Amino acid sequence: MKDYKLIPKIALWSLMAIGVIVSVLFYLPVSEGTLEVAGDFLNIPRFSNLFLVWNYILVCLVVLITLGVVCWEFVKTYKVDKKKALNQLCVVLGFVVLILVCWFLGSSDEVKIIGYEGQDNVGPMAKLSDACLYLTYILICATIVALVWGVIHTKRMK
Repeated sequence: MKDYKLIPKIALWSLMAIGVIVSVLFYLPVSEGTLEVAGDFLNIPRFSNLFLVWNYILVCLVVLITLGVVCWEFVKTYKVDKKKALNQLCVVLGFVVLILVCWFLGSSDEVKIIGYEGQDNVGPMAKLSDACLYLTYILICATIVALVWGVIHTKRMK
């Protein structure tokens, strides 16, 4: 049974090692060329695509693992206390509604990026970028409110 406990540690250390290697490759001063922007020449990092793909992989892993843990905890809690499980389900549904609201707040208009001529800055990708920004802003504000409320509530309890 001890061997199975090593698997998460090995996986985490491997992911971290790959992340460090990809980050070092991205930040090395090796250039793929230059891009002229407003009279200035900017270097284009050689491993930017690798860096972006690695970040996409990590985000997908986080989403899948989070959904798996939420489902597992819901099933485990549902067997013991159905009311508490339904409260957890309401929180998850609240996050889904928040994500949908942020999606509808997003704009599919073209995002002007200096030097970029691709099609990933219009339509659904632009809307996704806006939705992620709105979601980030809302969650940061909610975190600050929760911290302040927690401090006030703790001081009031004393």
